[in-house]
Amino acid sequence: MNTSGLAPILASIFAEITTGASPRGGFVLNAGDPGLLASLDGLSAEEASSASHGGATLAAHAAHVSYGLSLMNTWATAGGNPFANARWQDAWKITAVDDARWKEIREALRQEVMLWQEALRSPREAEDIELSGMIGSVAHTAYHLGAMRQIHARIRGPRDPSER
Repeated sequence: MNTSGLAPILASIFAEITTGASPRGGFVLNAGDPGLLASLDGLSAEEASSASHGGATLAAHAAHVSYGLSLMNTWATAGGNPFANARWQDAWKITAVDDARWKEIREALRQEVMLWQEALRSPREAEDIELSGMIGSVAHTAYHLGAMRQIHARIRGPRDPSER
């Protein structure tokens, strides 16, 4: 399948999740929500080291999303199956981070987001499983944004004005 009709839609929704919704609102986030990257930029290393109810830390979630997007970016540029030897467990081992490590995680995530944004925007031929992976990457990123927002209230987005 050629993704030319779907590419701008996927890229737009992914951009909303990662870099924020417009002041008028979006399809996933409320109006003016800063999205994943800006939300994480506002957290200290100490806050990024927080977890909830024995779960993963914010830093681990961010590293996990970055790693997943790096695999998608490898697929987009080199093809093949970069998931065959994926080491998903590595990110989940992150418990506490210092300022330098937290900055490194955020910079890596930002780089992978920008590369994947460009890959999503670029039409390509994709098998069903590849297209499922592309769509799944957008949903997966949104899931982790929500999970991180449950861990730390300070990165929650703005409420919908209709809820006030």
